[in-house]
Parts: sequence; structure tokens; C-alpha cells
Amino acid sequence: MSIIGLNSKTDPNKILPMTYKWAREHYKDGVANNWTPEEISMQKDVEQWKSDKAISDVERRMILWNLGFFSTAESLTANNIVLTVYKHVTNPESRQYLLRQAYEEAVHTDTFIYCCDTLGLDPDYIYSMYETIPSIKEKDDFVVGLTKSIMDPNFEIKTTEDIQTFLHDLVGYYVIMEGIFFYAGFAMMLALKRQNKMVGIGEQFEYIMRDESIHLAFGCDLINTIKTENDGVWTDSLKDKVQKLIIKAVDQEKKYAYDACPNGLLGINPEQFCEYVEYIADRRLERIDLPKVYGTENPFPWMSQSVDLSKEKNFFETRVTEYQTAGSLEWD
Repeated sequence: MSIIGLNSKTDPNKILPMTYKWAREHYKDGVANNWTPEEISMQKDVEQWKSDKAISDVERRMILWNLGFFSTAESLTANNIVLTVYKHVTNPESRQYLLRQAYEEAVHTDTFIYCCDTLGLDPDYIYSMYETIPSIKEKDDFVVGLTKSIMDPNFEIKTTEDIQTFLHDLVGYYVIMEGIFFYAGFAMMLALKRQNKMVGIGEQFEYIMRDESIHLAFGCDLINTIKTENDGVWTDSLKDKVQKLIIKAVDQEKKYAYDACPNGLLGINPEQFCEYVEYIADRRLERIDLPKVYGTENPFPWMSQSVDLSKEKNFFETRVTEYQTAGSLEWD
């Protein structure tokens, strides 16, 4: 049995009995976080966005940049799942999770449509930022380059070298794109929410980050399982290459942090956003059994609250004491 299509004994249509219980748990966690953007009120966001005083020019620019990056990045991640990862990961319970993840990426894409429509933003401006803003384009181009090999329709997993290529690209997709490139933007938007500004968008970013934390966990489990099942693929050369890619990704995300929010927000400077990126990069490295590079402390301990599924939360301007699924909310 193998989680990828190297072993012909794998039957993608036979989900029971399950081999990888962690894949099933990630699927269930995703369902527990089910949400749609229309459930979140944006009335106050609209009022603040139209006000000349509620949102500063610096904050307005930062919001637009993050909407611009995420609006196209979510489509990029969805394409990677549907066109490449699903094709080569033939284990059925893992494929079940990938289908769930693909749905969540569609919800994220819908979120940015909802934000643009609600705030009356120019879609041509927002959806062309990945081509017109250098630090956004560099991140997108970097990830496209990292996953170029398996996006080749002729790519197949037959040899040890093929498995190494697949691992390399999975790191590019899950660890770098979803595990690093999203997080300066998350920190910016949630820091703004902590000031009671653009709370509706902030809540949507919280739910997106919860989804992404599960995507990342699945991706790291997938990478580590492939490493375990295929002796000799996780070579010192590949580990060194992956570490260097992650360091380069951190540098690009730090550049984005300075470009998107050069003057910082109330009580937060761009250096802290960069420290946060270093902190989460160390955690990603450790998750795939590589040594930490930065040793940076977490400057934003409050960020961890945003991925706590049992956290009390403002939602429809009331309090939710326990959020599991859309059909089982408890109010007080």
C-alpha cells in the first residue's frame, strides 16, 4: 500500500478499511469549520470603508493589497489540488480530504468576490494586482515555478527521482504557499480587526486561516508519509534544497510585508510582521523534520486564538460560545 500512485495495489475507489486515519481526521476537522462568506455581516465594513475618518489611507491600501494577493492565490492553490495533487495521491481517504480542500478553496475565492461586490471595489484593479504589484507577482511566480514539474501533464511517479520531484513540489504548494505566503497578510488583517476595523473582512480571514491551518497539517502529514514509505528519498541534498527554498520564501514574504504595510498599524510595525513570518517558518521546518533557521519568538501570540475552533467569536453581532458546523451553533 502506498499513499501515492507508485503502488498498483492501491484502489482509489475502496475507502474502507482506511489506511491513513489522519487524512480522515483532517476531513472531519474541515467539515467542523464549515462556513460561507455570506453568513458574515459586512454592514459596518461598508460604513467604515465609505468614511473618510474610520479607515486611514495606509490601512485602505493594505486592505486592497491583501485582497489583491489572496483573490488570485486561492485560484492558484485550487488548480494545484485539482490538476496535480489529486492525480498522483491515489489513496481514497486522502482524496476525500483533497475534495474537501478544493471546496474550501472555492469558498475562499467566493469570499473575495463577496468582499469586492460588497465594498464596491473595481474587480479589474483587484484581480490584476498579481501582475502589477511586484512583490505579489514575485510570490505567485515563485510558487508557479516550484510546482512546474508536476503541472506537466506528462509527469508520472515511477522512480525515486519522481518521488523527490513530487515532494519538492508538495513543499512548494503546502509549506510555502499555504504555510508561509499567506501569513503576513493574515496578521495584518487580524491586527486591523483587533482595532475594531473592517471586522467582517477580519472574521472571514479568521475562517480562511482556520481552513489553511488544516490544509497545512494535511500537507505536512502527506509529505511525511511519503518520506516514511519511500526509504532514501529524503536525502541530505533534497533537505538542503527545501530549506533554501523556505528561506527564500521567507525573504519574499518579508518584502511583501514591508511593501503592503510600510508604516505598520497601531502599535505594530512592519518588523514585527517579518518576525512573525520567521516564527511560522521555523514551525513549518520542524513539521517536516528540518531544523529551525531563525529562532524568532512569536510577536503576535494572539494569532493562535484565530485557529481555535472552540473560541468565543463575534458573529452576526452576537456571541457564539461553540462553533462546530453551520447547523450546530449555540448562542448566548
